[in-house]
Amino acid sequence: MGDEPPDRVHVLELDSGVADIAGVRRWARSVLPDLEEDDLGDVLLVVTELVSNVYDHAAFPAQVELRSSADPWVVKITVKDGSPSPPLLRTFSPDAARGRGLILVDQLTAHWGVTQLVTGKSVWAVLPCAGTP
Repeated sequence: MGDEPPDRVHVLELDSGVADIAGVRRWARSVLPDLEEDDLGDVLLVVTELVSNVYDHAAFPAQVELRSSADPWVVKITVKDGSPSPPLLRTFSPDAARGRGLILVDQLTAHWGVTQLVTGKSVWAVLPCAGTP
């Protein structure tokens, strides 16, 4: 039990100004350097969708937390914001330009959910990874 590597936790406070999704993706890539490219692509897509939802629908303050652990190797993405309104998994029209974000999160992750906080909520998603940290 003492031989297991500790979880690695990285937190980024989101700026309430202009959304810098590319900057958030660069940060996520930099704190998860050991992920295989396929796993990293999935993590970056889920981070993008969850952070985009904050800028489109939620309230600040907001933050992103990436937690990676081993045995099995998983990455947990948590996005906290000041809005109590949970995200909704909706159906969409095939010709709709938007609205697929949570469908992608649902398909790419082992599981995801929402936790109500005293002020706001936490939306989290867990992705299993093929490699080892």
